[in-house]
Amino acid sequence: MPNGHRVQETTARDVAAAMSAIDRRRFLPRNQRPYARDDRPLPIGHGQTNSQPRTVADTLRLLQVPRGARVLDVGSGSGWTTALLAHLVGPGGSVVGVEIDPDLAEWGASNLASYPMSWARIEVAEPGLLGRPTMGGYDRILVSAAAQVLPQELVDQVAIGGRLVIPVQHVLVLVEQHLTGTVTSRHGTYSFVPLIGS
Repeated sequence: MPNGHRVQETTARDVAAAMSAIDRRRFLPRNQRPYARDDRPLPIGHGQTNSQPRTVADTLRLLQVPRGARVLDVGSGSGWTTALLAHLVGPGGSVVGVEIDPDLAEWGASNLASYPMSWARIEVAEPGLLGRPTMGGYDRILVSAAAQVLPQELVDQVAIGGRLVIPVQHVLVLVEQHLTGTVTSRHGTYSFVPLIGS
């Protein structure tokens, strides 16, 4: 995070503002757009969904995304969560979304491009690699698909002082990376598509 200073973390109001600013309709197939305001997951093809808004809000509040943070969005799908994260970090931060399905990644990137947020991008995930390792790690990592076990390779990509939110067997798990070690906590049960490669 910028200059190593502690910055204000996301509040429930920040998350609500982001979800108001980023129109879910833009991240849905045309035949699903009439249902954009429904609080339920909606199909986007390729066996994937655009997640239930209440679930997305819960994960973002738990992630506590600061302004200026470096964020990784694993399983970016339609690009909606990547756009929400980009709104939260602002132009001083950076967000990279990774998506295993090349067609979905391309579509998600085009959806994301409908907003002027040059600090966010979506890329095709590398086969056999979870996440996108980078020097120094990420301040926040959001995973929108359920792993069978907590993937150590994603934990290793969290910077000191950072957070990872990931469903593990549909239980939402928060991982906090401290100088003294890793702390995990469980935060309710949700339904997610499977995380490929976990």
